[in-house]
Amino acid sequence: MGELFSTYDIVGAFLVNVQLTFFSAIFAFLIGTVLAIMRVSPAPSLQWAGTAYVNLVRNTPLTLIILACSLGLWGQLGIELASRGTEGFIATNSFRLAVLGLSAYTAAFVCEALRSGVNTVPVGQAEAARAIGLGFGQSMRMIILPQAIRGSIAPLGNTLIALTKNSTVAQAAGVVQAGSVMLAMFEFRPDLIVAIFLVIALGFIAIVLPIGLVTTYLSKRLAVSR
Repeated sequence: MGELFSTYDIVGAFLVNVQLTFFSAIFAFLIGTVLAIMRVSPAPSLQWAGTAYVNLVRNTPLTLIILACSLGLWGQLGIELASRGTEGFIATNSFRLAVLGLSAYTAAFVCEALRSGVNTVPVGQAEAARAIGLGFGQSMRMIILPQAIRGSIAPLGNTLIALTKNSTVAQAAGVVQAGSVMLAMFEFRPDLIVAIFLVIALGFIAIVLPIGLVTTYLSKRLAVSR
């Protein structure tokens, strides 16, 4: 293992996975929150649009979405998310396109996690909000969503763990991360295949295990008493 770490930048590759997960999680949560609001809104058109997005994206392979961002948006439409004249343009643009694809894909699962949290909020609270004159947006912002988020911490944590592992698919957009380094090690050092598996597996365990522990703690600590 020492030879692998001295030859390949394994730590740097995992840091890229962490960065992909971090930025994708933020955007996925924002998009997923909007989709969840659309799915529970009283407007049929918004419900239909939210449902269509979730069903379409959730059943599309993530690799296809990443390739659509890389080859479609950039390769065919010329959409660039970085300044062409800057140093490392290709790497930065590929990273941001991968974040876009991961965010769009994960948002569908965040939406369903939040919607499950919304379903745990008693109907009487929404009715009480309407009774005191609050509109749908005010009810969601001040009453429903805060409780829904607290009630959906566990599924959101599971989604974050899945996103961490899915970050390896960013290789389809040309992003060098742990999955890319693993393939390079397999190609040039097939004699150390067991050690390579252990290094990559332990690396992801080191990232994912704390997420699971924190999620379990918060889900119990912030559980809404009924």
